[in-house]
Amino acid sequence: MKAAALNDVDDLDTAVYSFPAIRGIQASREYYSAMVQLKLISGIFRFNESEVPAQFRAQRILNHARIPEIANYIVSNPKDYVFSSIAASISDAPVKFVPTPPDNPNSRVGKIIIPMGARVLINDGQHRRAAIEMALDERPELGNETISVVFFIDTGLKRSQQMFSDLNRHAVRPTKSISILYDSRESFAQSIRDMASNLPIFKDLTELEKTSISNRSKKMFTLSTIYQGTAALLGKKTKVKKITKEEEALACEYWNTVAENIPDWQLLIRGDVGSSSLRNNFIHAHGIAFHALGLAGHALIEEYPDTWKERLTILHKIDWSRSNEKVWEGRAMNNGTISKSQMNITLTVNYLKQIMKLPLSPEETKIEKRFLKQIHGTIQ
Repeated sequence: MKAAALNDVDDLDTAVYSFPAIRGIQASREYYSAMVQLKLISGIFRFNESEVPAQFRAQRILNHARIPEIANYIVSNPKDYVFSSIAASISDAPVKFVPTPPDNPNSRVGKIIIPMGARVLINDGQHRRAAIEMALDERPELGNETISVVFFIDTGLKRSQQMFSDLNRHAVRPTKSISILYDSRESFAQSIRDMASNLPIFKDLTELEKTSISNRSKKMFTLSTIYQGTAALLGKKTKVKKITKEEEALACEYWNTVAENIPDWQLLIRGDVGSSSLRNNFIHAHGIAFHALGLAGHALIEEYPDTWKERLTILHKIDWSRSNEKVWEGRAMNNGTISKSQMNITLTVNYLKQIMKLPLSPEETKIEKRFLKQIHGTIQ
């Protein structure tokens, strides 16, 4: 039996859930926004089993790799975590909305009453639901906190599938740059923002919101590029990154030194050349070079902790021109177009390491030999 229309239900003689709710209208259908305690989430919502063919499910299957990350976010930030609403459909049982006050049937405020035997399927938020359940195993005291749930009355599988499609069709994740810009929790993100504001090579030359730079932009770097390159420099591989004052000072010193040894970057700082001109003509004006400089810098500082600054002067000798196809084609470029695939990053790092007289790792050596064989037809 499909869920009954709420106004047609007079009495519910079974065990029920009751939640404070606000009644609304979308597409001429009533829906209800309710506050649900976290400890009730796992018991209320059900999933379409993964073995059910996709065309007969109203939701995608869980990506279990995402759940521990979200759960850890809750556990690590019990005082300032935040979740958006879960959207769900109720079927197979009558439900009721009781307005407040009861003698005002037009009131939008009241409570929604759902039989415990109702089938409640998530249209959006199944990973949040699973993560909440996992987090409560570690922090059960959070169980009395609430999350908003938007309940819809299910009118069948076709409608539920369409709801899932509609809810996710226009969802756009924020760019990596803007996530870094607004992240007040991660110390590493704060350090990157400070560098972008204070270091001469980044100040006024960093795109803070986008992860790509338009042809006419005056910006040279994106905040996400600085974040990624600095993480590579400091060997930060964990999802949540922390940084010490010493590491922050080292990163600032390193990028200042790199800038001093790339003449075009000095011209850019002085305003004698535009960023768009550098992007059109030089490899060093692109994210692949910055990332590679971070990775090569990490190896350089490990190999020569006391003399790495002097060794960076070798950067003066590099011909960064995109027209220098003998060096960059196949490494940083494919058919004349900048490419930031993992293979291209590794090959660009390899070139910088060889210029700096740094040994290649076994994997880098393997990739380099394969590249040289493709280019020259022989392993050198």
